[in-house]
Amino acid sequence: MATATGLHRDSSSVPELESLSRQTRRLILESIHKAGAGHIGGPLSVTDILVSLYFTELRIDPQDPSNEHRDRLILSKGHSSIALYTVLALRGYFPVEELDTFDQIDSRLQGHPDLTALPGLDMSTGSLGQGLSPGIGMALGARLKGDEFHTWVILGDGELQEGQIWEAAFVAARYKLANLTAIVDANNLPQFGWPHESGHTRDTPIDDPAAKFRAFGWNVIEIDGHDHSALQDAWQQAKAYTEGPTCIVAHTVKGKGVSYMEGDYLWHAQVPTQDDLDKAGSELADPEERS
Repeated sequence: MATATGLHRDSSSVPELESLSRQTRRLILESIHKAGAGHIGGPLSVTDILVSLYFTELRIDPQDPSNEHRDRLILSKGHSSIALYTVLALRGYFPVEELDTFDQIDSRLQGHPDLTALPGLDMSTGSLGQGLSPGIGMALGARLKGDEFHTWVILGDGELQEGQIWEAAFVAARYKLANLTAIVDANNLPQFGWPHESGHTRDTPIDDPAAKFRAFGWNVIEIDGHDHSALQDAWQQAKAYTEGPTCIVAHTVKGKGVSYMEGDYLWHAQVPTQDDLDKAGSELADPEERS
């Protein structure tokens, strides 16, 4: 079995993780405000998932981001890149100040992740529905090499409408890839729903994703995707299951953390004003900072 010298997991407590989540959300909003473009709703819904993975679960070394034995993470919903960049910065992969360059033409932090530009990225993503397939390749590669790293793929519930996801789900179950975990950021609110004579509906992207993954032979865990204790338990349950791949359906809220953004599809990709930032900042402050 290959060893993972130099790799380690962080051991942040739940209160520390909750504070990191608030800080991440503040930085996301500030980065989008400065860039004048970008997505907000999806990055805010996936924040706790990313914070939990990077600060409690992933065996990584920010000083050695290409270590071949590191755990892999693919953000298939690549339009939520600013959430991933922010967590990478807080974890020590690059200076937090670099977030100010988000989406600028010469920046390493493009609107969708580019693994050739930024250390710490395991896959370039953005064309929805295509993240699970390379995750399968990574998991199979680990098995063939006798390596112990785990592969995690974060999916948006909207991209579950893509057929490639279900072709990949079938293959992963067929090969019994216990070293692969998919996490569905199930915020139930797409930018656009189904065509209708009155315009586009806001229907749930896909009915009961948990049942569908079970039908494809996956182990399935359903949790509150904003509960840090539940997230950590889910990571352990997924790794403990040895019969095949696991799908964690994390029920989340689009725009989580900012009351006037939560559950509002208009904040899918809307740029916050300074007034918006001021209002959000008071809601996202740590308890001891509030007055």
